[in-house]
Amino acid sequence: MNTLYILLGVLGVVVLWLVFTFNSLVRYRNRAKEALSDIDVQLKRRFDLIPNLIETVKGYMQHEKSVLENVTKARTAVMSMGGSPLDRDQAETQLSNTLKTLFAVSENYPDLKANANFLDLQRELADTENKIQASRRFYNTMVMSLNTAVQSFPTNLIAKPFGFSEEKFFEAETSEKAPVKVKF
Repeated sequence: MNTLYILLGVLGVVVLWLVFTFNSLVRYRNRAKEALSDIDVQLKRRFDLIPNLIETVKGYMQHEKSVLENVTKARTAVMSMGGSPLDRDQAETQLSNTLKTLFAVSENYPDLKANANFLDLQRELADTENKIQASRRFYNTMVMSLNTAVQSFPTNLIAKPFGFSEEKFFEAETSEKAPVKVKF
């Protein structure tokens, strides 16, 4: 009779371990999905701010029409792509680069630099860019937790049969890794 209780106890522990391990994998996967969704939310916020920024800048920058057109084209390209932020990463990087160009060109327009609307939009975009970077870091942290669980023994014994797989990290594009050149 004692052997039966021992076997039932061991079986109970194994079942509990399976349940807790499965639930932790689900939690990691859902957190990674949530983090990816947060990136998408911040990117949408940036898309919504760009038209307001362009309209504010248009009146001041008649001679810099190509810069405004490039920002608009980059925004349209990103929005038409669809898919996840990971799929759109290269286009998102291009959009970030065109925004940097816009702000660099705005330095030539003292009235624009002092315009309250422009300054507010510039602050909002800078804040949004910071939030996008924070969301990407959080996503990578969640992906690291999920990937570690999927790869680690004994969790990997449960992960593969139940369809849990590794996720891709969000990596910076080559142009984002290049150092910024400052000339005086």
